[in-house]
Amino acid sequence: MRAVKTVISTAGNLKRENPTMDEVGVLDLICLRAIRDANIPKFLQDDLKLFSGIVSDLFPKIKEQPVDYGILEEAIRKACIKKNLKDVDGFVTKCIQLYETTVVRHGLMLVGPTGSGKTKSYEVLAAAMTSLEGQPAASGGNYEAVSYFVLNPKSITMGQLYGEFNLLTHEWTDGILSTLIRRGAMATDARRKWYMFDGPVDALWIENMNTVLDDNKKLCLSSGEIIKMTESMTMMFEVQDLAVASPATVSRCGMVYLEPSILGLEPFTDATAPTMKTGSQQSRLCPSAMGTLTA
Repeated sequence: MRAVKTVISTAGNLKRENPTMDEVGVLDLICLRAIRDANIPKFLQDDLKLFSGIVSDLFPKIKEQPVDYGILEEAIRKACIKKNLKDVDGFVTKCIQLYETTVVRHGLMLVGPTGSGKTKSYEVLAAAMTSLEGQPAASGGNYEAVSYFVLNPKSITMGQLYGEFNLLTHEWTDGILSTLIRRGAMATDARRKWYMFDGPVDALWIENMNTVLDDNKKLCLSSGEIIKMTESMTMMFEVQDLAVASPATVSRCGMVYLEPSILGLEPFTDATAPTMKTGSQQSRLCPSAMGTLTA
């Protein structure tokens, strides 16, 4: 049902972007775009072929036109260059898919092995959205500046993450997450706040987040306090795989899967070569050498 709701929310956003489109064919196109936008980010390259075949059977007469994201795509490419990154088309597409997922989901996972661009994707998107603050957004409304907070939940205890009672004094001490959420809930600015959990999403700590990832969007602490998330807050999880994630958690989150094949090795060499001091160091990373390595 959560997946169906996501598709409906996406279709609603697309309809609000085009309020004058009431023809049957146009409504079918909106449904097609909603289904694609809600599902494509979570598929592997091999799965896309099967998905495209299924969609073409459902909408045989609809020809989808490429979507122009205009200033957002331009801002993402500028952010890549500013961060000394190569603006690979596949990477830019993943950043746009991440943006679309944040619009319809307040909890999402960036899944992919090391080197696939998970960290840089949200950093680039945050920089792009911040640079576009106040301008009309592709999903309606205006772009808002973004602040993100990164923590590793596996490097600290449950008490340090959520908060705990002192067994001797019975005093409550806030954890890192509860402090961040409380500050975000009390903030009066319009900045979007992304809370990035960089580590495996196992049941030891993620189960306490189920009420946050639900439509209730409430963080329930063991002290009895309940902190309500605002619309500007988004929970993100950066994981290598979902091997230890429970179905209850996965079903509550949007998915954006990043594959190393989208980038390849060439963007790494192109971004690293200008920082090399000597010509001999640059020659080790020349395209011909990389071609030999990838052959």
